[in-house]
Amino acid sequence: MSDEYTPPQDPLNVLHADHEIVVVDKPAGLLSVPGRGAHLADCLLARVVEVFPTALLVHRLDRDTSGVIVFALSPHAQRHLGLQFEKRQTRKTYVARVAGRLEPRKGTVDLPLIVDWPNRPRQKVCHETGRQAVTDWRVLRASDEESRVRLMPKTGRSHQLRVHMLALGHPILGDPFYAEGAAREHPRLMLHSEELRLRHPDGGAGMRFRAGAPF
Repeated sequence: MSDEYTPPQDPLNVLHADHEIVVVDKPAGLLSVPGRGAHLADCLLARVVEVFPTALLVHRLDRDTSGVIVFALSPHAQRHLGLQFEKRQTRKTYVARVAGRLEPRKGTVDLPLIVDWPNRPRQKVCHETGRQAVTDWRVLRASDEESRVRLMPKTGRSHQLRVHMLALGHPILGDPFYAEGAAREHPRLMLHSEELRLRHPDGGAGMRFRAGAPF
């Protein structure tokens, strides 16, 4: 991956907006929040604030990941949603293309993760000091070359899906950190946040937001 940050200039794709929340479909290659330095100022949060001036961060997606992300439009909504993520009351579903034929058809990865300090932002499995990380997976279709999988993280660790797939021996295609050789030679990271379920901050009604994978 080049160190040069050239984020896509797609127009903001708003999936839902009301008085408390706004849900958008984030393009791959765009930071969720600003990085260090003026050259990393362009980010999804800044673009959302241009349209919804009171927007506040609740959670993030990796720069290379696309898909559904929610922002709060009030401090109350930010607290309410933040607690849902913290208490694992939200349900997130991702779609990914991974190298090779993933078998069996479904399963769970339960491997603790910690930052790989000399190589950050990479993460690694560490049974001594890692924090619990759990991912359910289900194969949608597979060939000898690659598998299309649905990933359902039960925890929200940094790079969790990427490291867990690598640990299974099936790195996500196009991953600039964890894929090698041919598996890395793709135009983008093949990971997309397809669906997010949460309770609305005003009244607690269950809501489901979805954006189809662009790959």
